Amino acid sequence: MPTQIDFDFAKTAENACEQITRLIKTFGPRAPGSSAEWNAQQDMAEQLKAVTDDVRTEEFTVHRQAFMGFIPFTVALTMTAAILFWLGFSWIGLLLVAAAAVPLVLEFAMYRQFIDKLFKGYPSHNVIATRKSASDIPKKRIYLVGHADSQYEWTLNYKFGGVGMKLVLIPAVVGLVVCFCANLLHVILFRVAGIAFDGWLEVLMRTAGVALFALFPCDIGFLFFQSRKRSVPGANDNLSGCYVAISVMQALAETNTRFVGTEVVALLTGSEEAGLRGAKAFVKRHKAALLDSSVETAAIGLDTFRDLDDIAIYNRDLSGTVRHSPAMQDLMKRAGEKRGIALPSASIYIGACDAVAFTQAGIQATGFAAMDPTPPRYYHTRLDDADMLVPETIRIASEITMEAVKLFAES
Repeated sequence: MPTQIDFDFAKTAENACEQITRLIKTFGPRAPGSSAEWNAQQDMAEQLKAVTDDVRTEEFTVHRQAFMGFIPFTVALTMTAAILFWLGFSWIGLLLVAAAAVPLVLEFAMYRQFIDKLFKGYPSHNVIATRKSASDIPKKRIYLVGHADSQYEWTLNYKFGGVGMKLVLIPAVVGLVVCFCANLLHVILFRVAGIAFDGWLEVLMRTAGVALFALFPCDIGFLFFQSRKRSVPGANDNLSGCYVAISVMQALAETNTRFVGTEVVALLTGSEEAGLRGAKAFVKRHKAALLDSSVETAAIGLDTFRDLDDIAIYNRDLSGTVRHSPAMQDLMKRAGEKRGIALPSASIYIGACDAVAFTQAGIQATGFAAMDPTPPRYYHTRLDDADMLVPETIRIASEITMEAVKLFAES
């Protein structure tokens, strides 16, 4: 018989908004690895103790400035390479622009811990709250993953909005690619092949050089992409995701529901905004148990629930390079259908959510969110405060997540 759970998620969503408001007023912004992040996690852990069987915390080290710390390095090398190209030192320019691209790709695009050790480390934490199965030995385990930290402010998004921010960032990245190609062509054509630097080839190279100089304002604008000191309230991103997980746990407790053979775990990670460091630390520490074939394991990354028109399942993640589990995507679609909502699939073309850490380790997972992908002006800015919360979106997300947990347990 399917498990029946009659629960008023509208009331829980209102309570979630009240709790989020209180957390922000009490602890303020929660930069990765900050005391505010830890204090907010402890507060939520106390709430989870009332509705779960076991709550514990695990510490890891985060080098929080590393994720965006490459920007001055990349900008300086790209601009220098452009000048060297104009002066004819294309060999050196090629090496510099290649070096400039490496941390951009590995840190920002791929979330690798490439230059982390060059930056100061801080303690960060994960909170793991487990509601045990109705049987002694679990056969299944599902993680509901939200992150407790908030990002350092994206200054360009706050000042110019998503479109304006892209008008700075996209040309800056295009300039890096053009700089690499121009230096490479110069080396191949004029240094290696020995072709004469005249005629239409000279015009082409000079035009490329002028284009690179024309993009210098965007390169300089890239330096102001993110504040190094001011973090944001992060009401929607991602206390909303944390409270979707907490709401499901509250529903299970208040209806006295336990699934035979299935554990449900709320995982509130730290330092997601520093490159998924909390989720990656958790998966690395528990990889053997997560991949234990005797316990089927799955994860749902819950990240930002505000813009109901954009509610979706993420089928691709990590800048579009990682494909999440088709089975988990199907599970979420069926859960949405049970609540009368047709969930579309979407891709995170720039960035990632915590589900990636599980998928990359071979654990079935998918992401779930409701956020305008433009992105909206509140995203990673001081505008993401409690007054931007939408209880209705949190309610619907909680209901769908609850249905997904039921389907996973009963499948």
